[in-house]
Amino acid sequence: MERSGRIVRYTVDELREMCERGESKSDWEQAAAMTEEEIAAAIASDPDEAGMVIDWSTTSAELPQPEKVLNMRIDADVLQFFRREGKGYQTKINAVLRSYVEQQRRPVASG
Repeated sequence: MERSGRIVRYTVDELREMCERGESKSDWEQAAAMTEEEIAAAIASDPDEAGMVIDWSTTSAELPQPEKVLNMRIDADVLQFFRREGKGYQTKINAVLRSYVEQQRRPVASG
C-alpha cells in the first residue's frame, strides 16, 4: 500500500488478497443480482448522486487524441497573460485555440 495524502494506492495483488480475506466492502454477488430498476433506485438514494440526471444509454466516451508537441512564436504579452493564470496555462491556450477552430468549422447561417 502506498499513501499519498488522502489517496491510497493498492496493487492488483494487494486488492486480490484483501478480497480473499473478506476485507472488500462490496457485495458483488448482490450487485450482479440487482435489476436495472433496483440499481436506479440505489443510485437515486445515494446523497452523492443527488440532482444528477444522466442518461447513460446515450453517453459515449471518446478517447482524447494524442497531443502534438509544437514550438511556436507567440507575442510576449499573450504568453505572459496565460502564464499568470498559473498551472495548466498551456492547456488553457489549447482550449482557446480549440474554441477558435470550432467557431470556424460552424456552417455560416444564411439569412
